[in-house]
Amino acid sequence: MGKFAIISVAIAALSVLLGERVLNISKRHLIFREIGNKHLPNCVALRKIEHGSEDITIVGDGLAFISGGLKFPGFPSSDEPGKIYTLDLKDPNLKPVELRMPRNFDLESFNPHGISVYTDPSDGSVYLFVVNHPQFGSQIEIFKYVADGSSLDHIKTIKHELLNSVNDIVAVGVESFYATNDHYFNNELLKTLEVILLMPWTNVVYYSPKEVKVVSDGYHFANGINMSPDQRYIYVANILNHSVNVLEKKKDNTLTPIKSVPLGSLCDNVEVDPETGDLWLGCHINAKKLFLFDPKDPPGSEVIRIQNILSDEPVVTQVYTDDGNVLMGSSVATVYGGKLLIGTVFHKALCCDLK
Repeated sequence: MGKFAIISVAIAALSVLLGERVLNISKRHLIFREIGNKHLPNCVALRKIEHGSEDITIVGDGLAFISGGLKFPGFPSSDEPGKIYTLDLKDPNLKPVELRMPRNFDLESFNPHGISVYTDPSDGSVYLFVVNHPQFGSQIEIFKYVADGSSLDHIKTIKHELLNSVNDIVAVGVESFYATNDHYFNNELLKTLEVILLMPWTNVVYYSPKEVKVVSDGYHFANGINMSPDQRYIYVANILNHSVNVLEKKKDNTLTPIKSVPLGSLCDNVEVDPETGDLWLGCHINAKKLFLFDPKDPPGSEVIRIQNILSDEPVVTQVYTDDGNVLMGSSVATVYGGKLLIGTVFHKALCCDLK
């Protein structure tokens, strides 16, 4: 075979490989996905929240904690520092309250992402765990919630080499938690290549003052994480795999894979109904519209519910969708008292009636 023929064959083979890679990337990022609107009744936007409500979690008495103001390269954002709000879902006025931050805390660089609440069974104290990205770094802040003063006391900051790119967190003790890393690399260029090339290198880390270890890996962009009401199972959103992974929590805090539930969407944070055990997920319809933001063609929103996730036949239901004209980039969904609360990466927050 002549040199020209060899080069031609090599170019053709490379073209095929690149074509397959581009097609695979397109499928994983759902860049051609479009869906119609499926709205719920009596939806109202929460006042004060205009620059994101990336994560929301509710404690038993209907008090929601909301993280707002996440700054992420390529996303619209405010010049103001991030904020933490509470919302009393028993109050029909649905008025978010911005919590006062402690004076000993660096508020100017506060960039909150995933959050989790832990209630100490010994004295009822409520601790708020916040993933913080000052200067786009990665660390965990632990606060104690002071209800009477609508404020937070800063307890400690946690940094560790294994917590290099934390997305979300689920607290399991006063100073212990599971956290997802959504990237393997720290360099922004390498992070981008990692997502584009679909490298399954992200993981789940267990942290306590006594030990820190990787307990699950092999994810295509590990994202939201939460725990079953009986504390036996951990749920992880495997966003570019369009699924939620179910893992059993062992006595030594390691995690054993049980199953993967396909969702057909890019699901972000995971919230769990403490009464039914149902999972509620805020999902992204199309990654291209999310990461290459165009206000003329905004990213839409989708809410998915999973019932009976531990059974042989989990029920996956699409509860809410919007094309981005009402709500852009949904990242979390949670329920209380017949209401659905939907948060977003950089847009507003919406509260709707489920019936």
